[in-house]
Amino acid sequence: MLEMPFVGIGSFFRTDLRDRWEDVDIALVGVPTDVGLSHRPGARYGPQAMRFQSGLIRYINPFTRVIPYELARVADIGDVSIENIFHLDRAVDEIFAFYQRVHAAGLVPVTAGGDHSITYPILKALAADGPLALIHFDTHHDTTGPLKGSRFHHGATFRNAIEEGLIDPKRTVQIGIRDPYGEIARPFAEAAGVTVIDMATFDEDGLAKTVERIRNVVGTSRVYISFDVDVLDPAYAPGTGTPVVGGLTSREAMRILHGLRGLDVIGGDVVEVSPPFDPTGMTALAGAQMMFEILCLAAEAHAQRAKQTS
Repeated sequence: MLEMPFVGIGSFFRTDLRDRWEDVDIALVGVPTDVGLSHRPGARYGPQAMRFQSGLIRYINPFTRVIPYELARVADIGDVSIENIFHLDRAVDEIFAFYQRVHAAGLVPVTAGGDHSITYPILKALAADGPLALIHFDTHHDTTGPLKGSRFHHGATFRNAIEEGLIDPKRTVQIGIRDPYGEIARPFAEAAGVTVIDMATFDEDGLAKTVERIRNVVGTSRVYISFDVDVLDPAYAPGTGTPVVGGLTSREAMRILHGLRGLDVIGGDVVEVSPPFDPTGMTALAGAQMMFEILCLAAEAHAQRAKQTS
């Protein structure tokens, strides 16, 4: 981590690359697939781009002063190997099988996608011990029904998770919503009991009240954080498949994440970074930064759980 960012083989945040998991607490994972996309392709290159840009992020969080590597053993365990790259339903099964192994090994996964369809099989693996709370940053609700022959596309992730009992909708918060397809997706989310903080509400409430609402909904539950980079305004994250003007700034998103310290974070992901639409690499950098923020939260939560069991 003390080397220049352009030196050596790329890994997430210049952590060690590990084939063996015995001495790993938090696993950094790439899921390079965008077969679940409905619009502009390219998110399959997201993990590769975020690995590269993460070399610019140093070992200490300059805002919270957290050094995650002092709180947990963190390593890049590579990418999920997907054989059925042209078959969405089978790819979902392969991702699920990989994260079953991760969960069985006691690892906390922090993942770079890939499109948002990858979150469903991850949640399916991590919810083996019971439904999770969810903090979901996104432009879109992702609670639509089947589309073009599949129920596993990126716009149906959280509908599937709710219907299968993987997440508790009453402990689920969606932040940054300004969904052009809201008339299709929002009724399901609201009927299920999801707390929706759309951009108009965020603008009215502000950061402090938003963080308070999130913490009140999640409480002490085990919580997963899913961050779709299109929650950011396209001025900050143009390289994504379904950009919508009027989103969060990078700074606002980071400050919300900083406000989640102390929650029982058991995993997270950053998805929908699409390098073909990101000529300067700034979307990948924003994605890597949000991944680092989730890593810091996960490391603090891991240290707290270890303290409670010691």
